[in-house]
Amino acid sequence: MTEIRTPRLLLRRWSDDDVAPLSEINADPAVMHWTGDGSPLDPDATAGEVERWEEEWDDEGFGQFAVELLGSGELIGAVGLSVVADDLPGLPSDVEIRWRLGRQFWGQGYASEAAQAALEFALQDRGVDRVVAVVRVGDHASANVAEKLGMAAEREITHPEQGHALQVYAIDLTEYAA
Repeated sequence: MTEIRTPRLLLRRWSDDDVAPLSEINADPAVMHWTGDGSPLDPDATAGEVERWEEEWDDEGFGQFAVELLGSGELIGAVGLSVVADDLPGLPSDVEIRWRLGRQFWGQGYASEAAQAALEFALQDRGVDRVVAVVRVGDHASANVAEKLGMAAEREITHPEQGHALQVYAIDLTEYAA
């Protein structure tokens, strides 16, 4: 079982018990505003999402972590790695870092703390050479997290289905090690 501890968080694989609290997070329109088409997810869609994440762990050796507070064990969201969706132009087989936390956990540094641990895991433990973050233009909080990770804005692309502008941030192993 893959687990990472940070000073305040535990990043771990998913369990069936995580679907209900993640469903509450995914049902919040403010949380989902910058994700996908911006629509909240119902419990069935959330269960499918967790199932896909676990399959990616099995197939790729990495995936989205369930993130919980060390002190209380409360699930606060998902942070981790995925292979970039095939439909995004110019990002063939790149590994993407993502984060999604419940609104009550915003502004406390949790996203940066968990994402830093996931980035280190990708570059140092899993042998990934390059990691990207694909951030919707206007999502200043996520852009800030990407920049705190040492990622540089690389280029802007347009989502082929949803039509919104996306900023691609990137970091490679040599930049991370510097």
